[in-house]
This record gives sequence, C-alpha cells and structure tokens, in this order.
Amino acid sequence: MTVTTVTSSRTAAATGGTPALVVVAHGSRDPRALSTVRALLDRVRALRPALPVHLGHVELNEPLLPDTLAALGDAAAVLVPLLLGRGYHVKRDIPEMAALSPARTRVAAPLGPHPLLVDALHARLTEAGWPTHPGPEHAVVLASAGSRDPESRADTARTAALLAARLGVPVVPAYASAAAPTVGEAIRALRARGHRHVAVASCFTAPGRFATQCAAAAPWITSSPLGTHPSMAHLLLHRYDEAAKTGSDLKSRAMATP
Repeated sequence: MTVTTVTSSRTAAATGGTPALVVVAHGSRDPRALSTVRALLDRVRALRPALPVHLGHVELNEPLLPDTLAALGDAAAVLVPLLLGRGYHVKRDIPEMAALSPARTRVAAPLGPHPLLVDALHARLTEAGWPTHPGPEHAVVLASAGSRDPESRADTARTAALLAARLGVPVVPAYASAAAPTVGEAIRALRARGHRHVAVASCFTAPGRFATQCAAAAPWITSSPLGTHPSMAHLLLHRYDEAAKTGSDLKSRAMATP
C-alpha cells in the first residue's frame, strides 16, 4: 500500500499543468478508515498514473486539507469530496479551507447520487448474500451518516431511489445521526409492511463508528462499506473530470459568498 504524500507545485508543472486531484476525506478515529482511503487512492493512481493524487482530511486525520493545499503552493487542483452527498462539509468547510490556500482550486460535486455509487452499493450487497432474484419479502435500508441539511437528505433519498430501481425492491433511506428515521425504525417499518428479509446497505466510504452502529441494527445481511470497490475509484475520477472541464475558480466564487 502506498502512503499518501503531499508534494510541491512542481508536480503539476511536471505533468504539463494538469490540475492535481485532491481527495477530501472526512477523517475518522477508526484506523481502518485511513487505511481504506489510502488503498482507494492507490486504485485511482493505478487507473491514471500520470495524475498527481493527494489526500486531505476535514478533521481527525493527517494530512489535514489546509496542509495538503499549502504544500501544493499556487498549483491548480481539483478537490473531490469523498462524501456521498451535499452537506455542511461540502458546502462550507471545504470551500472555506480552499479559499484560504494559495492553490488555484475547484471543488467537485460529492460522490452521490450517481449510478457508479449504486454499482458499488449493489456489488457490496451481492457480496453479503443478496439474492439474484429477490421476492416481495425482500427490502433494503440504505444506511448513511445523516445530516440536518435538507439537500444532503435529498441526495440520500435519490441514491435510495436509484438503488431501488436497480434491485426491484423497496429501499428506504435511514440515518445514524442528525436525521430520521434511524436504521432500526426503518427496519421495523418495512417488516410491518410484510418484508421479512430486510438487508442493510452501508452507504459509508469506510469502516467506522456509524457503519458499525448501523450494522448492529440489522436483522439479516449487512453489506460492507464501499471502500476500495473499483466503481468508487472510477467515480472519483469522473467527478475530477467534470470539475476540471466545467468548474469555476473557487477563490472568485468564495469571495462572492456572503
């Protein structure tokens, strides 16, 4: 496993001015989270070896995002949140940190909702024992971290709808914190509607407290966090490409924000 290192702005210059990819993870006290994120970045590097790929955290783990950006100097960079929907970190924390750095930055959309995210969720459920041909007794709870931001909840609901279309069964979004229903409440509601086999789909990028908490509530199978699934690496690069082609300069945008 390659340990992520932060390099200077010469890296971007050496690749013909290609903006660096800075993957912005939340951070976690669970050591498995950092090792998982580093392994995911190794997958991204393998897919696009010429692209400078760096890691920065919002909190709890090093390198912190401000330190990663400071080491880039005034190089161009696209910041891709390793987050699964809009929320405070995507809309405020990351842009504010970027605006204080000398780097020329753009912020990409979060990873969800997107069909590639649904690919990873589906694959993890299949690995956990989800049947090839589910019946009317089957249903899924999409377990995510939760947020008070209504746009974050809307993104989770959209991901649940995309997964439901893929699986052909009801998929109910539920949350570990800050929003309702909880995973336990969603499971009970589905079972009251006659769904005897309710799976929990872990909509988390890596192992941690929330993923463990949600798995503990499951009456049947629980999928693993999305982690290093190949679709996650492809989705990070897709968000990078979108922002590199169409994103606006973050600093000018941040200055205009009240």
